[in-house]
Amino acid sequence: MHTFHIPDTEVELTAIRAQGPGGQNVNKVSSAIQLRFDVANSSLPDDLKQRWLQSGDSRMTQEGVFILKAQRYRTQEANRHDAWMRLYELLDQYAKPPKPRKPTKPTRSSVQRRLEGKAMHAKLKASRRSNE
Repeated sequence: MHTFHIPDTEVELTAIRAQGPGGQNVNKVSSAIQLRFDVANSSLPDDLKQRWLQSGDSRMTQEGVFILKAQRYRTQEANRHDAWMRLYELLDQYAKPPKPRKPTKPTRSSVQRRLEGKAMHAKLKASRRSNE
């Protein structure tokens, strides 16, 4: 089960025509679902909203509206279910704060190897220069 619940009233689902192969049927039937969720004005906790809005997701508009297109399946109902599942997967992803980065130092031996490699490269270049 998911940690948070999104009320149906905060999500706008629209049936649209799917792209891709499908023969004559693809031009007549609106089987894809476009899900619009206003993250900025939602009832989600503020810290979760900030993480989601600052994530840099290309599906997020400037106004903070998340737009998701579900067209994986041939039926509208299956795509509707898929859109909700993908929305909740994203919600779970942003629900937990990212782990803080622990700054690390390179080991003494790795620094020594790097410097030795640089010295060998410098010698090689110097030997090429003296031949000119």
